[in-house]
Amino acid sequence: MQLFLRSETVGGALLIAAALIGILLANSPLSEVLRAVATTQIGSDALHLNLTVQEWAADGLLAIFFFVIGCELKHELVVGTLSKPRQAALPVAAALGGMIVPALFYVAINQGGAADALSGWGIPMATDIAFALAVLAVLGRGLPTGVRTFLLTLAVVDDLGAILVIALFYSASLHVEWLVIAAVLLALFAIAQRQRITSPLIYVPLALGTWYAVHSAGIHPTIAGVALGLLMRVKKDPGEQDAPVDRATERFHPISAAIAVPLFALFAAAVDLRSIDLGAVTGSPILLGVLVGLVLGKPIGILLAARLATALGAKLSAGMRWIDIALVGALGGIGFTVSLLISELAFANEASLGAAKIGVLIASVAAVALAAVVLALRRSLAR
Repeated sequence: MQLFLRSETVGGALLIAAALIGILLANSPLSEVLRAVATTQIGSDALHLNLTVQEWAADGLLAIFFFVIGCELKHELVVGTLSKPRQAALPVAAALGGMIVPALFYVAINQGGAADALSGWGIPMATDIAFALAVLAVLGRGLPTGVRTFLLTLAVVDDLGAILVIALFYSASLHVEWLVIAAVLLALFAIAQRQRITSPLIYVPLALGTWYAVHSAGIHPTIAGVALGLLMRVKKDPGEQDAPVDRATERFHPISAAIAVPLFALFAAAVDLRSIDLGAVTGSPILLGVLVGLVLGKPIGILLAARLATALGAKLSAGMRWIDIALVGALGGIGFTVSLLISELAFANEASLGAAKIGVLIASVAAVALAAVVLALRRSLAR
């Protein structure tokens, strides 16, 4: 079962299914039941953890997803494609272009719009790793292995950028004392890794304490997940069957794929279209900014940045062509999980939030369609 859940195709399918169920439930007679569940508060008032179920999904469960992302990023930085500057230059440059250009498109469209519109500039910056890799696994059989590696590296750098954006621009007022506590707990976690301690009796309290300290510091607590992942030891010792980062990824990826991400997607995608003035929303600059940013800004930014990087000396991986970079650019427009998270952090106004979420959903579907067109063109050129 764990092997089954570690499949990128399965993880992406669960993500898509959960989002569809969320949309259907939100627009069905069961919408009030879903809303009641989503707004039910759980947790201690004294510890300031009286969060709703939906907030627990976004702040708590999604931290597991970001822990897995942190583990994957650490692996890439130490022994993977990001460990050698020459290999990393092209996908890193493409990722930066794929973040900057969509944000600029969004700002250009929303300049002079509603008072809160510009706060959504970070929404079209993110690429959904699970969704994009699942679509590539389904549609992209027979492609060079370098395409998947390029997409994975780009998406990991992209998510790291999104994490920094969340930490710097979408977090509440900072409480330095809790940030210091979080830093101390992270240092203890790193020391335990260096001392080759394996007991969960050490790591679980440190991880939970770090999450609580980051939450109390006013920073979105998913940052704790990626920070812990980046502290995992990558190289295995003599006699070790697997390195700690590989064991952690193997253990938590199924939880992330089967529980954390689908539950977040279920609540995040639950937009009640009946309560939204679709006529007003479809003409909303927020929706248009998200849509244009993801569907056009992503591939344009990725292609332009990759071209610039090659002009400065970077090279395509063996077997890859520019049409493959265009395919990755199209898949980069699938912003789903992190884009929905930033939408919720950016907008308190229901109308603006609804426009942003609908924009993300439409853009993700359009990005898949665009990727299918690019893939068909690639195969036609190959023939």
